[in-house]
Amino acid sequence: MRKLFASVLAAFLAAGCTVGPDYKRPAASIPTAYRLDEAAKAEAASLGDQKWWDVFRDEQLQSLIRTALQHNYDVRIAAARILDAQAQLGITRADQFPSVNGDAGISSQRTAKSPVFPPLQQSYGQFSLSAAWQLDFWGKYRRATEAARASLLASEWGRRAVVSSLVASVASSYFQLRALDLQLEISKNALTARRESLRLTTALSDRGNTSQLDVRQAEQLVYTASEEIPDLERRIQQQENLISTLLGDNPGPVTRGLRLTEQPHSPEIPAGLPSALLERRPDIRQAEQQLVAFNAEIGVARAAYYPQISLTGSGGLQSDALTRLFNGPSGLWSFGASLSQPIFTAGRIRSGVKSAEARQQEALLVYQQTIQQSFRDVSDSLIAYQKNREFREQQELLTASAEDASRLSNIRYKGGVTSYLEVLTNETNYFSAQLNLAQAQANELLALVNVYQALGGGWQE
Repeated sequence: MRKLFASVLAAFLAAGCTVGPDYKRPAASIPTAYRLDEAAKAEAASLGDQKWWDVFRDEQLQSLIRTALQHNYDVRIAAARILDAQAQLGITRADQFPSVNGDAGISSQRTAKSPVFPPLQQSYGQFSLSAAWQLDFWGKYRRATEAARASLLASEWGRRAVVSSLVASVASSYFQLRALDLQLEISKNALTARRESLRLTTALSDRGNTSQLDVRQAEQLVYTASEEIPDLERRIQQQENLISTLLGDNPGPVTRGLRLTEQPHSPEIPAGLPSALLERRPDIRQAEQQLVAFNAEIGVARAAYYPQISLTGSGGLQSDALTRLFNGPSGLWSFGASLSQPIFTAGRIRSGVKSAEARQQEALLVYQQTIQQSFRDVSDSLIAYQKNREFREQQELLTASAEDASRLSNIRYKGGVTSYLEVLTNETNYFSAQLNLAQAQANELLALVNVYQALGGGWQE
């Protein structure tokens, strides 16, 4: 028996071939540089390599992101998927090994006394072990394990993609909230100043120094500022609700940190080498592991063409008396081998191989599409950051000019040189410029978040 088992094991090890294609990373069209001229000068260092707490340096924002990473439901769901993938890998990998089962039984029987036969009592005991092993000559189970392991890695990269998206979502929502706070502050300051202007204009009208038309125009300025406040308060509370949901909490207020204008960020962003994006972006890595899994499934499908060899064996002890179960000639054993070869399946196996190859081709196209889309994401976000910064700079100049125009028009009106219509026009322009500048400052920070996410940052721990 030992010689037979050794010979079978040697034959199994010698025949350890694996059908199906081995995975090789497919070629991808990678640009030498991103579209912007600044990106063409980029070195290996990239913003995407930095930890999120080094990019977003507002301590309160960091606290919100940490809370979200612990309690956000999408992250927790992704973690549960990893646990499921780990269990599935264990189930699949177990098929490569023999299964062993134990069986034991004890019974006792007594017959009643009869006129012919005396009473009889009989005991029976049995103990045995059985094993079965389907030899993986063609690598069916090894390929299945390879596919399960790749699915596990895809789940892990999927969780990192969720983390990256969550970090970007919390940061973007927070910056937008601070922009709304700034706009509300601007509106309240404008309302206070305009109410004072209305009071002075009304006093001048009462003394006959100006017309009632000037009063009505001053009232328009007050109402223009006051109508913004309820709408901004609505948007602020809704934004707080959004952030609370991202944190895995019920809707409620959100603690603020630095003002929008105090958020630190670099004017220039190192994009890094485009080739490094394939290793950094979690969605690309996830798509590649899915491709690895489907590539291994081809081997599983092709293995069905070949014969399946199974080994079975059992051994144990059996006796009609419990006292003799472990004594005397009570041992028993059996051994067997079987071979199963598909002969006619009406094209089932061939169709299974074609289906696996089609799924692998689909995963390949998804992988290549993900790479192409990632380069577009980076280029779009870099362009957006640069142009939003330029827009914000011009908006600052426009706001400063509108502020000076508003100041001069008030001086001219008080000196009796012009009508209040000029004040109305310039005050309106200045108020709009202030609100637009606040949004421009927010857009620049939002573009920074998009660049960071597009470069594959945010999931590093």
